[in-house]
Amino acid sequence: QALKNYIKSKIYVKKINVHDLEIIYKFVIDRTTPCLVTKTYELRGILYMYVNNNQEEKEVIDSEMKRMREMEKSELKSAIEELSMMIQLRPADNKHDGAHVPTRPFLHVCDLVIQVLDKIGPTMAVFRQDICQNVQRLEMLYESDPSKYSNLVEMLKKEVIEGNAKKGPSCSKAFVWLTRSLDFTVALLRRLLKYQGESMEQAVEESYNITLKPRHGWISSIAVKVALKLVPDNKTFTNILMAKNENYDNLEEDMQTFISLLEPVLEDNHSILRFYRLDGLKST
Repeated sequence: QALKNYIKSKIYVKKINVHDLEIIYKFVIDRTTPCLVTKTYELRGILYMYVNNNQEEKEVIDSEMKRMREMEKSELKSAIEELSMMIQLRPADNKHDGAHVPTRPFLHVCDLVIQVLDKIGPTMAVFRQDICQNVQRLEMLYESDPSKYSNLVEMLKKEVIEGNAKKGPSCSKAFVWLTRSLDFTVALLRRLLKYQGESMEQAVEESYNITLKPRHGWISSIAVKVALKLVPDNKTFTNILMAKNENYDNLEEDMQTFISLLEPVLEDNHSILRFYRLDGLKST
């Protein structure tokens, strides 16, 4: 609401200048709900509306938002920070009924994967759409009661008790598939580190085969096969992951740190899924 009021105050001057935009952008970064990518697109739409879709001003908005995004840390470094926070928030005995998955940090990590897919472009639309929809589903329930659902496991408990965990577009299913998407992410990064001469297409396919494929039905598998033919080459993908003024050694270190932090989180997630008997869910 504060953001809306701020933007409305700018209508009277008929133009949102660069300084105004930076304040609004930082406001959204600091206070938005977990799905930052979604909120950023919503912000762009709001700004377009308030400049009456004037093409010149829209170009300024796009240019400034891009510049401010580029000033931020790389997705890997940001994910490392979020994972470190998750680990700090985990109880010592993070098992079964007393398990704790901090909702906001977990969704932020998933959101950072979406940002990488956005940079790759439309070739990754299949993966991006799936992850984003699952993030939004969890985010919606979280926003209904942030205090109660600060622990994502409470969402699973609620749906299991109500008998809805395996029915329709449930939050339980969203958590299952986000966990599996992160399994795929870890497998891919590990493979890129281990087999540096391997093509990106081969690395993605092999990582998919050992993580997502066993749980995908034929429709999902066909969609992925099409996407595999369009993945970027190794150099392009490396440049996407790499922060400005960073070399490959720095990136390799970040990848290893990311994997080492995420793996125990995923182990806990899978333990939780087994406890609630959600680990066998498959897609069409």
